[in-house]
Amino acid sequence: MTRQEKQVLIQNLVSDFKASNSLIICDYKGLSVRKLEALRNSARKLDAKVQVIKNTLASIALKEAGYPEFEIKDTNIFIWGNEQISLSKLVMKFVDENKELFSVKMGCFDGQVVDEQHITAISKLPSRDELIGMLLSVWTAPARYFVTGLDNLKKQKENN
Repeated sequence: MTRQEKQVLIQNLVSDFKASNSLIICDYKGLSVRKLEALRNSARKLDAKVQVIKNTLASIALKEAGYPEFEIKDTNIFIWGNEQISLSKLVMKFVDENKELFSVKMGCFDGQVVDEQHITAISKLPSRDELIGMLLSVWTAPARYFVTGLDNLKKQKENN
C-alpha cells in the first residue's frame, strides 16, 4: 500500500469514525473468511461497518477522529456504528457463536472507553424497537381499559 493510499484510507476512516458514536474492537484470530463475511452481512443490516485495519493506521485514524487513546495490539477487527445496543447485541451474539476464535477486547461508546463487561451488559438491554413497543403499549393501555370497560358495561346492561 502506497503512502497516498494509506492517507486516503485514514481520511475515510476518520470520517466514518466521526460519524459514529459506538466502536468495538475485537480479536478475530483464526476466524474463517466465511464467518467474517457473515459478521459483515449482519452488521450491514444494522448500518454498521466491520473492517480489519492495520493497528498503526487505526491508531492514527482514531486519534484524528477524537477518540481516546487505545492500546491496540495483535490482530484486531473494528466494528462501528451509531446504535450502541444493536451493535453490542451483534458482537456478543457473534462471540457466543465463535467463543474460541472471536473475543471482545474493548470499545468506545459516546467517547468513553468501555470493557467487555460493559458491552455484555449493554447487549442485554432491550433494543430501540423493543423499547418503542413497550412505550406504545403503556401509552395505549388507558384507551384499551376504557374500551374494555365500556364493552363490559354494554354486556352487563344487555344481561339485565
